[in-house]
Amino acid sequence: MKVKYFGMIAEAIGLEEETWEIGGMDSNDFQEKLLKKYPVLKSYTFKIAVNHEIKSKHVMLCKTDEIAILPPFAGG
Repeated sequence: MKVKYFGMIAEAIGLEEETWEIGGMDSNDFQEKLLKKYPVLKSYTFKIAVNHEIKSKHVMLCKTDEIAILPPFAGG
């Protein structure tokens, strides 16, 4: 699955994009693994978008999904 990082999140971890191998993971599991892999993100606020839609609830993920890690942003 492709994972993209934006803004201050990308700066904090030094990456704009990477590929993750997943299996039977939901968005909550993904967030836990993300924070374990990049502990610096525990001090950041961010949202997770799955296939260009910000998700507030747990969503099952599959290997063809595109995940975006989005920092807070202003405007519409």
